[in-house]
Amino acid sequence: MKTISGSAVQEAKRRIAPIRPESTSFFHRSGGVVLQKRKLTVTLSLALALALTASACGKSGTTANENAGETPKDTTKKSAANEPAELTFFTMGGESQDSFNDRYGNAIRKQFPNYTIKYIRSEKGTTLPELIASGTKIDIYYDSIGNFSDGLLGYQMQYDMSDLIKKTGIDLAKFEPTLIDAMRDISGGKMYGLPVYNTNLILFYNKAVFDKFGVAYPKDGMTWDETLELAKKLNRKDGDKQYLGLSVSPTHMLRMNQFSLPYVDSKTSKPVLDSEKWRKLYQTTMIDPAQDQGYKDRITELKNALPYRDALLKDQTLGMFVFLSAMPFTVAEEITPLNWDMVSLPTFKELPGVGSQAYPTYFSITSMAGNKDAAIEVMKFLTSAEYQTDLSKKGTMPVLKDEAIIKAFGQDTKFKGKNFQAAFYNKFAPISYKSIYDVTVEKSYVKQIGLMAKGEIDINTAFRTAIEEAEKGIADVKARSGAK
Repeated sequence: MKTISGSAVQEAKRRIAPIRPESTSFFHRSGGVVLQKRKLTVTLSLALALALTASACGKSGTTANENAGETPKDTTKKSAANEPAELTFFTMGGESQDSFNDRYGNAIRKQFPNYTIKYIRSEKGTTLPELIASGTKIDIYYDSIGNFSDGLLGYQMQYDMSDLIKKTGIDLAKFEPTLIDAMRDISGGKMYGLPVYNTNLILFYNKAVFDKFGVAYPKDGMTWDETLELAKKLNRKDGDKQYLGLSVSPTHMLRMNQFSLPYVDSKTSKPVLDSEKWRKLYQTTMIDPAQDQGYKDRITELKNALPYRDALLKDQTLGMFVFLSAMPFTVAEEITPLNWDMVSLPTFKELPGVGSQAYPTYFSITSMAGNKDAAIEVMKFLTSAEYQTDLSKKGTMPVLKDEAIIKAFGQDTKFKGKNFQAAFYNKFAPISYKSIYDVTVEKSYVKQIGLMAKGEIDINTAFRTAIEEAEKGIADVKARSGAK
């Protein structure tokens, strides 16, 4: 590590002189809700750390307000992979220490024995705004695409990894293309992150419900119309138990929709719910399945919410449920007693062979990272065929378009023999534009789905109300963040 000279300190002071502490403000996450922050002015402690790094290391340590795409200069002939380094990881997702170690930490330590790998869990006292306020350095930030902008960009920690990717020989052509396209879109043509794992939507089904009523199981390649016809045969009451044919996860269905519809317009930041494609999505996937009176009664019992995962796993009264392909591995104990399987997500006739959007998790080297060469070596490892194969075998959807890696999906799990290839049956829909307003807007978009499904409010009225609420939410975010 370089010694910071007196001149470097003076340069650092010069860099942070314009920053006023009284203008510093933060946003926070509470109960899954993110208060966005644009044009965030970082605290003096963070600014000093970034400025000192920039002075000592040259342009490789640029802050968020500078072009951070230049490659750090090599100061040694030795490979960064063989040199001692300390790297700190963070995600706003609140992943446990054990989970981090099982999924990434232990593998990274084994691959790089000279690296000290630390993970800070997001909890009280170590939330992102608290870490930034205390000047804590984060080298690698990771999060799902739905929260990526809120964290990395909201706190201006982004760093263009393009030169490092090229220098290290990471071949972006080997990745599922929609994942790279989405990151370039988020980054304005740059590369603020690399995908490490992925997920999508598929259709899970309970064989016992189908067997009970003598109905044929669903198959890969079905359309929504075919699936709805199948679902009608399962909307039955047997004794005092009401069985239901089909339900979906509303939030995932909207954010990963097959039409690649964004929540807001990329140029105007206005809600774009009022379109025929949005109407078709709501009608087909969330309203039409609920036309049976017994189904509507269940929605009422659930306080105007659609039947969810418990209806499939615990009550075992739901025949089919659309959810993330990773579900069996996140609720392994609950799903084990169930006689279940999975098929590809039903498709719309006008979009043959098109499934849901991907929902990747990106890893990013931050602008404050002290050893970017070491960090990119870790990124190269996490996206290698070796590591991706291991992930795939354990049931995590890989990000590489390698057939051998894809075929390994789920094969080292206790669910081997299930139709895991259903997750790859359809091609991915292009990932829609993601904004800092999505979390707020989504709340408005899902709020009245239950009432629409029961027929207590028509879709046009519900959409008008949702748009009005979304506009207010966007205005609130802009007021808090100073965005225009």
